[in-house]
Amino acid sequence: MPESDVPEPTLNDVAAEAYERGLALRKAGLFKQSIEQFQKAVNDPVFALKAYAQIGLSQKSCDRYADAVAAFRNALKSPGASTKDIVQILYVLGRTLESLDRIAEALEAYRWLRREDPLYRDVGERIDALSMRRTQAEPRSTQNNPKAETRQQLHAWQNLLRNVK
Repeated sequence: MPESDVPEPTLNDVAAEAYERGLALRKAGLFKQSIEQFQKAVNDPVFALKAYAQIGLSQKSCDRYADAVAAFRNALKSPGASTKDIVQILYVLGRTLESLDRIAEALEAYRWLRREDPLYRDVGERIDALSMRRTQAEPRSTQNNPKAETRQQLHAWQNLLRNVK
C-alpha cells in the first residue's frame, strides 16, 4: 500500500496508544514516564477520566500527593463518569487527602462517596474516625462554636465544588 494511502491516526487512536503505553510504564514502576503518556490521553474525552485517574495514582506513587489530588479532581470533572467511576475516584481522593492531613476535605469526599454508595468499602468507618480526629484536633474556639464549625464546613464544600466544576 502506498504511503499516501495509510490513514492518519485519529485522536482516539493516539489517545488509546498513549493510555496503553502509560499503563505498561506504570506497571513497570516508571511513574514519571507513565504520567507523560497519560497526559497525552486526556485530550480525548473517551480516555480523559481513566487517564486522569491513572495520573493521580502515578503521582501518588511518586509521593506527589497534592498533584495526585488535582488529577483526581480533574477525573471527577471528566464527562461520562459513571457512578462506579465517581465512587472509586472519590475513595482514592479521600485517602490521598488523608495522607496530606486535609481532614475537612477528606471528610467531604467520603461523605459525597457515601451518598453515592453508602456501603462502599470502609467509608463509614473512615468518616467516623476522621470526624473524631477532627473534633479532637479543633481549637477550643471552634469546639463550642457552631457558627465557626458551620463556616469551616461551608469552606470545605466550596473548595471541593470549586475544584470539581
